[in-house]
Amino acid sequence: MLQLRLFGGAKVSSPAHWRLSDFSGRNYQPLLEGLRETKLEVWARALASQLPDNLSQQRYGDLPRWLDALQQLPDIPVADMTLQEATVGFNTDGPLGVETRQQLRTALQALHPWRKGPFSLAGVHIDTEWRSDLKWDRLKDAIEPLHGRTVLDVGCGSGYHCWRMAGAGAELVIGIEPTPLFVMQFWALQRYLQQPSVWVVPQRIEQVPDNLRAFDSVFSMGILYHRRSPFEHLQSLRQALRSEGQLVLETLVVDEDGTNCLVPEGRYAKMGNVWFIPSVASLEIWLRKMKFTAVRCVDVSVTSPVEQRATDWMRFESLRDFLHPDDSTLTVEGYPAPKRAVFTATAP
Repeated sequence: MLQLRLFGGAKVSSPAHWRLSDFSGRNYQPLLEGLRETKLEVWARALASQLPDNLSQQRYGDLPRWLDALQQLPDIPVADMTLQEATVGFNTDGPLGVETRQQLRTALQALHPWRKGPFSLAGVHIDTEWRSDLKWDRLKDAIEPLHGRTVLDVGCGSGYHCWRMAGAGAELVIGIEPTPLFVMQFWALQRYLQQPSVWVVPQRIEQVPDNLRAFDSVFSMGILYHRRSPFEHLQSLRQALRSEGQLVLETLVVDEDGTNCLVPEGRYAKMGNVWFIPSVASLEIWLRKMKFTAVRCVDVSVTSPVEQRATDWMRFESLRDFLHPDDSTLTVEGYPAPKRAVFTATAP
């Protein structure tokens, strides 16, 4: 198991003083220092040089607006934090004033769209597009216990599952997320949750150094079908894991016999970046071909509008718009409707 330096009770900066430079320096300094003299030190050194470009205003013109939203977050006393329940968040000892509640809601809405959750901050409920708690319920009893483990969550969004992992006892959870809006959402939540063991960094899996072999558990959920080369993605996940570490992989699958694989021509469920959707049997072969052992499919579930839907916090098209209007078993393009499977496997 990775031996970590103590992170202590590191606090994030006051929103009144947040600047873009903080996200390439000060706010991540406790993480970078905590990884010194560990197997992750090489990654920490690389990350320190990558942060400025990964959160660059030249690349992402909306960053000033998102930073302004962070600065508008009000000071709220935190009590009764919940990381182990379906809705991650906190309460206060007493009711919020009307103006404070509205200020909080307005600032959070300025970070629209919210994809993964749900969250509840002092009674302001963020009803995200995805009921990510349902996915967590499908896998939490099938994976190795997370207590004391060091975890990497690839493509973590705003960090919902990262906090659930911390709530399950993980010693350190690092999520990587290339979309800067979701990183800003994490920092809005971290403004109040203040968890020194949970981090979301603006980075792609391709930027993580090869052969770290350091994490006890690596999660990749909803990522594989977006990769042009699924085998390169599986290799990156394997190289991040220590020997005998556990991979938890969730992805779209097709309900086919044998080793079939769907390669959509054009879009799939209105997504243009879906490359390969394997059958369960195909993906099990892929994992074994990449030298993973103890490969298991632990769940297969059809995605329903209960789990993915438009809300006041994600007002764009969602699952109902992606399905055929006359046959909900098909996408609008005529492919099988989204079905997702969870796999676990052990790194060599």
